[in-house]
Amino acid sequence: MAKDLLLITPPFTQLNTPYPATAYLKGFLNTKGISAFQMDLGIEVILKIFSKDGLRNIFDYAQDKNSIKSDNCHRINTLHEDYVKTIDSVVSFLQGHNATFARQICTPNFLPQAARFDQLDDLEWAFGSMGHQDRAKHLATLYLEDLSDFIVECVDENFGFSRYAERLGRSANSFDELYQHLQSDITYIDQLTLDILAYRIDTVKPKLACFSVPFPGNLYSAFRGAQFIKQNFPKIKVSMGGGFPNTELRSLTDTRVFEFFDYITLDDGELPLEQLTAHCLLPKSDDSKALLKRTFLLKDGAVYYNNLSTRTDYKQSEVGTPDYSDLLLNKYISVIEIANPMHSLWSDGRWNKLTMAHGCYWGKCTFCDISLDYIKIYEPIAAKLLVDRMEALIAQTGESGFHFVDEAAPPALMRALALEIIKRKLSVSWWTNIRFEKSFGRDLCKLLKASGCIAVSGGLEVASDRLLALIQKGVTVEQVAKVNRNFTEAGIMVHCYLMYGYPTQTIQETVDSLEMVRQMFQLGILQSGFWHQFALTAHSPVGLNPEDYQIIPDYQPISFANNDIQFTDTTGIDHEKFSFGLKKSLFNFMHGICFDHPLQQWFDFKIPKTTIAPNFIEKALAEEPVLNTKDNAKIVWLGSAPIGETITKTKKGHSWKLLKLTFHNKSGSISITVDQEKGEWLRNTLQKVLASHEKFHTFGQLKTDFESQFENFELFWYSKPLQTLKSHGLLTL
Repeated sequence: MAKDLLLITPPFTQLNTPYPATAYLKGFLNTKGISAFQMDLGIEVILKIFSKDGLRNIFDYAQDKNSIKSDNCHRINTLHEDYVKTIDSVVSFLQGHNATFARQICTPNFLPQAARFDQLDDLEWAFGSMGHQDRAKHLATLYLEDLSDFIVECVDENFGFSRYAERLGRSANSFDELYQHLQSDITYIDQLTLDILAYRIDTVKPKLACFSVPFPGNLYSAFRGAQFIKQNFPKIKVSMGGGFPNTELRSLTDTRVFEFFDYITLDDGELPLEQLTAHCLLPKSDDSKALLKRTFLLKDGAVYYNNLSTRTDYKQSEVGTPDYSDLLLNKYISVIEIANPMHSLWSDGRWNKLTMAHGCYWGKCTFCDISLDYIKIYEPIAAKLLVDRMEALIAQTGESGFHFVDEAAPPALMRALALEIIKRKLSVSWWTNIRFEKSFGRDLCKLLKASGCIAVSGGLEVASDRLLALIQKGVTVEQVAKVNRNFTEAGIMVHCYLMYGYPTQTIQETVDSLEMVRQMFQLGILQSGFWHQFALTAHSPVGLNPEDYQIIPDYQPISFANNDIQFTDTTGIDHEKFSFGLKKSLFNFMHGICFDHPLQQWFDFKIPKTTIAPNFIEKALAEEPVLNTKDNAKIVWLGSAPIGETITKTKKGHSWKLLKLTFHNKSGSISITVDQEKGEWLRNTLQKVLASHEKFHTFGQLKTDFESQFENFELFWYSKPLQTLKSHGLLTL
């Protein structure tokens, strides 16, 4: 089973679905006839630990080391036979293989319980309406977190389900601490990781091992793996790419990094990896003469950036369909950690990952890394090709759920994608990240829902028009509220990323921002949110021009990672102290309670009263009905063909015929009654504008056609019967 390349995601990313980078690269390599094997070391290590033998070894190790100190861990150790007995069944259930086991898990006293279960009473109201499956997932998640606490205290302090030794990778301006750590003895978790890696290298026999490192929490394990390959398989070349080097290692000068890696590539990985593969597979290839793309290497004892290749990067239409083969797709673990509906999407269920458009079509937000290629270079993919890729992934993985991992999915492309999905009669579910821009009108949101869109997330950031303008977000609070209402009414869940501590933000603006968020939750137009404190990054407009934002950065000498920058806010406000109150209030709002609490109640220090009117969002949502439509607007009918019935009406000796049209939908039926001739025109026209048709009709075309037979199309189009149809699937896009 020898392959040229071994693509590795080091521990740990997610339990429920593979991080997509290696699948994207393998799909591309397939188009070039380059053989590759991919592995997610994270899930393989997790499955090794959380098994009967794995847990026995963990408990034996902790007892041998005499490392059990806390009462909680003594309790877990005392119950270790109960954990060993139940672990395989629980993991199998979380992998989706043993659905009937949910009832057993929900039985009182079935699972051993330690400190994590103390929060269960607090969460009882939050999860009260859960079915057996979700409740069992949540209980099983707490059970795994108890075991994780035991591992952290007694076996390896750096362990975490979605990160490992993250502190060593986060804003490590110098390589010293990480390098020091790599000279120490390997840990228990390291040994498990390296045993699995050694087995895979023995079977795959690669010439080039490629570590994809998306986050700081993958960095240490990537270096440990690279170190192991260098020591035990010196003929194999080792490279690193991915989100972490792309954002953090652009100023790399420390030569010690190349004791572990031969090459580090930046930005889109397809062309750099193709060039690197060709170079490494040549016998006795000379690094100093290689025509590589965006690749760091060691040359004459110094770090050298080789970008000598003149080839341009591949278009998104040319990079192939992601290929998930080799990955253990039926062994990922779905968990439900916290009562946040959007976070449960992240951690529950297996999603195929795709991208609608490379980069961001907006590309202006001042806190974002808009100077880097992954944001700066915007390139959308044609809807037909996207849906081709969706169909290929459904066939390969058996999964019809898609997470589009865009920076901000473009509304026009989302519309085209939705129409293409409907046209092909695909039954899928999908979600993505957006900007809350006014293009998301009521009808577009209904179309997205009809195509399978279940959720969107987007940045409201600081809910203040002054700060949104400073951020260059291109939206207002009022506009965000309307878009949220449109998505919510269509049945699509909305999650908002919220920010506090943005440069120049006042305490009053923080309080007012919380009030805006409170009103949105109270009106039911927002279902999920998360507050995070502003972080200054080196490649953002704020990081590049800090004086424009009244902050003083604390620059450190850079020889390794360069992204997060510490800074002093000249306002002198301690934004950190708002963290607990903002998050606690949000947790309650997400569960539909405490809207009547004064904002002061969330904080243990004095805050000013809000200046926002209590009905601000409600007033923002009030609007007059629109009675004008652009001629080039597409008209689409999502419903079925109607059943017609002719009715004769008589009044004062005059009789005339009406047409009653009855439309059946999934949940019921509606009827409208119109003049018979116009009714026949409408029935024929609805057939022409079905969403499943190849050709679309515009408002202008319908008007011309109608007025070739009748008068005053607008009077008909805005009449009561047509308004009824518009609320049941007649869309203007």
